[in-house]
Amino acid sequence: MLQGFAPVVAPDTHTMLLGSFPGEASLAAGQYYAHPRNQFWRLLGAVLGEASLHELPYDARLVCVLAHGVGIWDVLDACHREGSLDSAIRHAQPNDFDSLREHAPRLKKVCFNGKTAGRFAPVIAAAGYDTLVLPSSSPANAMLSFEQKRSCWERILS
Repeated sequence: MLQGFAPVVAPDTHTMLLGSFPGEASLAAGQYYAHPRNQFWRLLGAVLGEASLHELPYDARLVCVLAHGVGIWDVLDACHREGSLDSAIRHAQPNDFDSLREHAPRLKKVCFNGKTAGRFAPVIAAAGYDTLVLPSSSPANAMLSFEQKRSCWERILS
């Protein structure tokens, strides 16, 4: 079983971004969205008005994101998977979403990075959160341009 990461969250987090599960590059680096072609940090930086977010050291990125009231986590805590594609995920174990209330009492909105993560939107919505499924930032999602994705991602803060 591969093990995911702890949530990046603070008591004043109002919006959470949930991916499916870290890819191989992220697991190897011990960092969310570590694959150099993944557009997550560029998209989030554009949305937050922090255009150079993707250029900052990882720890500084996390500090910046948290300062904007945004947290990062995944829908899955653990799974079996060969490679990095969501379609290869097997024996998935979801994260404990009830713990979000403890870590982020001001949380109102949960956004999902891609359709695989978005499968959990009904569960999260039933818990009382606003939800939004976004186009995946993964390099495997080449159907949309960066600008098209950014346009959708701007709804994170609306």
